[in-house]
Amino acid sequence: MAKIGCRRYRFPPEIILHAVWLYFRFPLSFQDVEDLLAEREMDMSYETIRRWSMTFGLAYAGRLRRSRLRPDTRWPLDARFSFRSIESGCFCGAR
Repeated sequence: MAKIGCRRYRFPPEIILHAVWLYFRFPLSFQDVEDLLAEREMDMSYETIRRWSMTFGLAYAGRLRRSRLRPDTRWPLDARFSFRSIESGCFCGAR
């Protein structure tokens, strides 16, 4: 994502990105994000967080989606599990 310009905003880009990250990463409302940031002594309204999310959120959510691991078609088997237990009908992991 392109670097956020600080001229138009009262808060530094790190705080803006942290607020947007909190909103998109966790199932929080704008008021919840406002409360979390208020605990860190950052006083801002939920409307400010909403505007930041509308401005920077789409690009940031895309970055989060791309960084997630892709689902794999292979399932990892437990080390105790063997094909012999499948043939014998025992699925408890015993050999």
